[in-house]
Amino acid sequence: MQNLLIDIGNTQIKSGLFKDGQLVGDHRFDSMEEGIQFWKSMNFEFCLVSSVKDSESSLKAQLPFSFVFLKHSTPTPLVNGYGTPKTLGLDRLAAAVGAWHLAGRKPVLAIDMGSCITYELVDDLGVYRGGAISPGLKMRAKAMHHFTASLPEISLLPPPETDFGDSTLTCMQVGIWSGVRFEMEGFIAAYRLKFPEISIYICGGDSQSFDSMAKDHIFVVPNLVLHGLNCILNHNVE
Repeated sequence: MQNLLIDIGNTQIKSGLFKDGQLVGDHRFDSMEEGIQFWKSMNFEFCLVSSVKDSESSLKAQLPFSFVFLKHSTPTPLVNGYGTPKTLGLDRLAAAVGAWHLAGRKPVLAIDMGSCITYELVDDLGVYRGGAISPGLKMRAKAMHHFTASLPEISLLPPPETDFGDSTLTCMQVGIWSGVRFEMEGFIAAYRLKFPEISIYICGGDSQSFDSMAKDHIFVVPNLVLHGLNCILNHNVE
């Protein structure tokens, strides 16, 4: 079975082609027109579309093929235990589903490193419990510059090689990079107290900068959301 997954974000469109549960290709597009030209040439049986800005009716008018539109009422393999389910970002839920599936349906924490860093917990009963949201790397850098009179707007790359800075610039870089790493390590330790066998999956645009954390049941899977979308699609068509 071949599935096409389309994830439409605020600034970029991502898609992935899965064959028999394996990701065989992924692409990024700057416009819907660019994506449509590419998808029209592909062979697939089923398609799921997730969008943060387009309605189902708008997409039906644009896309020349049928698809499942992801919304809060779409069935998923998880039990949604979130207190305000209609406010839950569907990309957050997809990351949780993807991590839970890759972990063999065992307790997982999915960490998505995008504009914000989100922490998504699935317990040992397959219940999505929520987690936490904090500012991402770029947001932290911009906030320090915007909300102070003298701190500059800095470049985040390359990441610092030590945990202490010797100038204002390097202190800001260390504060951001090490602060995020220590935050992640703290959340992981806290969740492991409740679920000792929990697996951790890190995804998102900044995830590959934290490859060094990939050990002891911690995995870096940049396309985790696409894996989750594929699982949700299979749950609805099989």
